[in-house]
Amino acid sequence: MADEPRKYRSTSWFGGAGKNAFMHRSWMKNEGHPPDVFDGRPVIGICNTWSELTPCNAHLRTIAEHVKRGVYEAGGFPLEFPVMSLGESNMRPTAMLFRNLASMDVEESIRSNPIDGVILLVGCDKTTPALLMGAASCDLPTIAVSGGPMLNGNFRGKAIGSGTHVWKFYEDVKAGRMSVDDFLAAEQGQSRSAGSCMTMGTASTMASMVEALGIGMPDNAAIPAVDSRRAILAQESGRRIVQLVRDDVKMSKILVREAFENAIRVNGAIGGSTNAVIHLIAVARRLGVDLSLDDWDKFGRDVPTIVDLMPSGRYLMEDFYYAGGLRAVMRVLDEHGLLHGSAPSVAGPTIGEIVADAPNYNGEVIRSFEEPLTPQGGIAVLRGNLAPGGAVIKPSAATEALMQHRGRAVVFETIEHYYKRIDDPDLDIDASCIMVLKNCGPKGYPGMAEVGNMPLPAKLLQQGVTDMVRISDARMSGTAYGTVVLHTAPEAAAGGPLALVRDGDMIELDVAGRRLHLDVSDAELEARRAEWSPPTHEGVNGYQKLFVEHVLQADEGCDFDFLLGKREAGIPRHSH
Repeated sequence: MADEPRKYRSTSWFGGAGKNAFMHRSWMKNEGHPPDVFDGRPVIGICNTWSELTPCNAHLRTIAEHVKRGVYEAGGFPLEFPVMSLGESNMRPTAMLFRNLASMDVEESIRSNPIDGVILLVGCDKTTPALLMGAASCDLPTIAVSGGPMLNGNFRGKAIGSGTHVWKFYEDVKAGRMSVDDFLAAEQGQSRSAGSCMTMGTASTMASMVEALGIGMPDNAAIPAVDSRRAILAQESGRRIVQLVRDDVKMSKILVREAFENAIRVNGAIGGSTNAVIHLIAVARRLGVDLSLDDWDKFGRDVPTIVDLMPSGRYLMEDFYYAGGLRAVMRVLDEHGLLHGSAPSVAGPTIGEIVADAPNYNGEVIRSFEEPLTPQGGIAVLRGNLAPGGAVIKPSAATEALMQHRGRAVVFETIEHYYKRIDDPDLDIDASCIMVLKNCGPKGYPGMAEVGNMPLPAKLLQQGVTDMVRISDARMSGTAYGTVVLHTAPEAAAGGPLALVRDGDMIELDVAGRRLHLDVSDAELEARRAEWSPPTHEGVNGYQKLFVEHVLQADEGCDFDFLLGKREAGIPRHSH
């Protein structure tokens, strides 16, 4: 006897002749779906973060149509649904505040609907981890499809990178090297097409993480948004997800421990964003994979940065794709024993098989292991009495001369205090000082905004100073650069030692030694703690109240304490 066709999760909605099946099918048919799409074939949810308020994702409706083609071709039934879209460019106080909320939207949308497998359409940086986190909690067959980067920025014949040149041009204006009119004229040249930031900011980093983890198809990381090959990738993903459902390849079968170790090393090789640290820890913990801050140092510490891309280097994502993209980078890692080649991929072949013959067409963009952009890339994890839970710095974007530094603290209690104080001509600050920003962490802001790369004082910029050591419990944009220590844990608002730093304290930074030390005695710190009062969060209510009460610290991924672990999709009880 031939095996009976497998019954999918969606059959509990659409199968049979009962009252509930009648209602589910009948209502769906008002969209014009023919009867045969309810014959038991896999139902593929297309989880879309399209929004005109999220410029990076404004083209995802078109991408969705290409996914649908692939799903239909493979014999599946595609159904698109919207979830909260997190636009870093417009959302205040920070898109990170809403990452966990969006993940809840994704999780419950998948669980409550007749979905057998899911395609995640992502782009702007927080949409990628939010959708991965939500889907991980349900653990259905899943493929992530990124929207792709914009075309290279161009201003008066020179390449400019989104984010990276905003910081540079803004400091040039403050220093008197650039006029306000020229600054404003660069706007259109920076953003020339659909897509996300074309630097190795968090959006491009997370698209690279999707490919490195094996949860996206080959070349997901770098194909430009407007390149026809992005549409082809979407269509192929639609075909592939149907087969993953038939084979019951759940997300947890792809995102194994080795996949995360691969992603950490890839992040080092590409000069990826510090934000990836928080996001990958959060995704891993949704699946029950034990990933810690120390793993980032252990597996990424000795990986050289070989991609010469802004903000660490010279080129942009369009150049990266033409040079060979992420596969070329991963081949180099594999050849040097820094990749788990046996790790699985949604594409079918193992990661090692996918990258085995990957060509490198431009040795300037993707450099050799022997002549890297930075010998030790990755993310450096710092510890000490100022950061007992850890802090991070991105060596590839920092100034080598400042990687070991001792300086006098100039302290800003809040971001408003910083803005009020930074350009005061009487501010007692020089290039050797260390700028310290407090109360911008997960609970303190709330949401842990990208304000850690504090612009330098105008008077120092005018003297030709281009970088200083900066320390905070905040994040910074992946497009930013500088000797910036971030994610200091515990944060000031949670009573971390950062809360106790005062003007004039001496701080020691030793990146090679992985040390961040506040040169103040334990007795003095205890006396200061006795005088310290935690913030009251007056006026914080609604979702922000939930966030402040339940968010974990940066070293734990900033997820909500009640969302850790896998809950799977299951079959909910009937609604009628």
